[in-house]
Amino acid sequence: MVPTNDLNSDLDLASKVQKLLFPKASPQCSWCCMAIKNCMAKGLGGDFFDFVELPDGCQVVFLGDVTGHGMQASIVMALLYGYLHRAIAGGCPPRETVGQVNDFLLSFARRSRHLDHLFSTTLFYSVIEPNSLVMHYVNAGQVAPLVHRQDRILRLPPTAQPLGFFASPEIEVRMFQFQPGDRLLLYTDGIIEAFNGRGQVFGHAAVERLLLSHRDGPQDLLDGLFGQLAAFGGLYPPEDDCTAIALDFSTPHQFS
Repeated sequence: MVPTNDLNSDLDLASKVQKLLFPKASPQCSWCCMAIKNCMAKGLGGDFFDFVELPDGCQVVFLGDVTGHGMQASIVMALLYGYLHRAIAGGCPPRETVGQVNDFLLSFARRSRHLDHLFSTTLFYSVIEPNSLVMHYVNAGQVAPLVHRQDRILRLPPTAQPLGFFASPEIEVRMFQFQPGDRLLLYTDGIIEAFNGRGQVFGHAAVERLLLSHRDGPQDLLDGLFGQLAAFGGLYPPEDDCTAIALDFSTPHQFS
């Protein structure tokens, strides 16, 4: 049996290694202001995200949530995170990238009937063109991202099933045209499914109310969101991984 102190030390080290995978700061650019906030349920977790600038200047933004949490989810997440970066480096467009991720997960799931369900994930994968503010995206079972435009909320519902379950899933790529002043909020279900001691769920409505009323920058929005979660009385650390990304769009520019 591994001593408790050694196990805790190993988990702490694994958590630090996992954090090295994620971006240290949000990208700085003239057409958009981005922010990220993350809290893993057990120090290690299955939420994953990144911002990757492509050679043509387009911006990849993705957010996913591997089945489960803790150590097993972090292992699958690390495999998936590396595979996604390899696919992005190869210049794969959204449909092909998401399809390849699905095949990658299935290749592991087929090795065990007992663990097959652990090799699955939701994923929002998008490519944004800075000069036009057009986003092409696939939402594979991820919580519908929200767009705050003036006094209303627009939703980007799923366009595909969660990945890792079906050999030939239907994957639809959709386009969204942002306008200057729009705010995009991506978040995982650990936020809306957080419960407090009275058995109440945080829910979608609380997120949408905050998004409609908040006028400060994107990092302030995310700090406010996690602050409301704490005030709501949810457990800390949470029972499930919680991640949110906010993007504020400004006037588009033309590449030189």
